[in-house]
Amino acid sequence: MDSLGKNGGGESEAHLRLKRLAILWAQAHGYSICATEVTLPRCRYRADVAAYRKDRHGVGSTSVFECKQARPDLRSDNGCAAAISERLTSVHRRREVLERHLRIHYPALRVRDSLFEEFDSHNFSAIEHRGYTRVVREIGALQNRLFDCTKFEKLVRYRCANLFFLVMPPELFRETEVPLGWGALVENGDELVLARKATWHDVSEENRLRFLERIAMNATRLTNRSFDITFDAVQAARCRS
Repeated sequence: MDSLGKNGGGESEAHLRLKRLAILWAQAHGYSICATEVTLPRCRYRADVAAYRKDRHGVGSTSVFECKQARPDLRSDNGCAAAISERLTSVHRRREVLERHLRIHYPALRVRDSLFEEFDSHNFSAIEHRGYTRVVREIGALQNRLFDCTKFEKLVRYRCANLFFLVMPPELFRETEVPLGWGALVENGDELVLARKATWHDVSEENRLRFLERIAMNATRLTNRSFDITFDAVQAARCRS
């Protein structure tokens, strides 16, 4: 795990604090294997925090946490952002109404994918409801226009992890601007509060193992650095063995 008490790379104290809180939240919810600044499988992006939860019955589950401390990091500077945000709010309310009714009429859509019942998600796509599908597509299109880049959408599309969370201070949180499929963890003193559930994404065992390997590689680099072990030192030790 990164040494979060030291800031040698120009990272702000606010961002470091959010990363620390994300690691604490992850470990409190069963993700005991964590690392920071992990390059993710299947893409070129790095996660602020990557976490892995063990499963005694097979390969465990994976989670990505992206920490955002300021709105410019989250939104684009386009001139129509206000209009897009207003439309996004309206469509998001429609989605909430549809999901509320679908939970009632289709209780079998519930997915038991969490250690805690209140975190369970629902597989609304299973029934192929046309109205709900249109709403979800419009939300995705509006968010792609609103955000400065498509990193969040690509991480989901590439199935880089099972769960994705945005970590942010309370003044930054707006539910309608949280990317589709992502959860939101909002800073509240010395802890994070789940403000929006994350959608569960199926990921192959191979990619989950690659995710775990990336965490291990990151931890090994940090360990070598702390003990001043260089590549040349490793090569010399290999020649002597």
